[in-house]
Amino acid sequence: MVGQKAVLRQLHLNRMVTDALRLGIPISHAELDTALSQAAQRFSGQRSSDTSGNWILKMILTRGSGGRGYRPPVSVEPKLIVSASTFPPLPDPDGVVAGFASIPLMVNPHLAGIKSLNRLEQVMASQEFTEDDWELIMKDRSGDLVEGTRTNLMARLGEEWVTPPVGSIAVSGVMRQYAMECLKKAGEQVAERPLPADLASMPEFRGLYLLNSVFGVVPVRILERVNLPVDGTLATIANPLETLE
Repeated sequence: MVGQKAVLRQLHLNRMVTDALRLGIPISHAELDTALSQAAQRFSGQRSSDTSGNWILKMILTRGSGGRGYRPPVSVEPKLIVSASTFPPLPDPDGVVAGFASIPLMVNPHLAGIKSLNRLEQVMASQEFTEDDWELIMKDRSGDLVEGTRTNLMARLGEEWVTPPVGSIAVSGVMRQYAMECLKKAGEQVAERPLPADLASMPEFRGLYLLNSVFGVVPVRILERVNLPVDGTLATIANPLETLE
């Protein structure tokens, strides 16, 4: 959030509605939009001490209170939990240090892409962070790079931008979606296919980027003690601050 305006607002709301329906939670875009506006008005004044005006608004939607067991109640009464927090320190614009997590990321195809609280693998992987690591990148059972503990991945290979296919990732982030849309509008080639672990050794490799809606585009400068090429092309093409509303 910047003041009372949200970054990637419509993409966030659309994704939340779509994911909720996949999980059997009835909610409308209008209901969430109203809740977001009310929360922005309520919390923005409390964040006035941040001179940048940036802060984080978190919205968690649940199916509501239920009884024992896994079966959902016949009548679902969703509950929306809203909270605000301080904006975290920005990463180095010249690039960050990342490593590989030893915990593999196993994605159920029926749940692929959904942003939910079902993130135990990411929690376990996050215990492996060192002081130097800004992010840890997770692999699937085949050893391909899937996503970070809190970010999506995009690599530049020659003149093509490549990101893992949505069916293979745990969270299909709105920044990933926005970046792909911006690249296509700019006439760039974009493909969804697996990213091999030896990506950095490929002769056509030109950079690896971490994407999320809080930080935008974050280039990886060092991956597992290997220096990577860095440029600001993707950040220039896909600037989420242009979506403030």
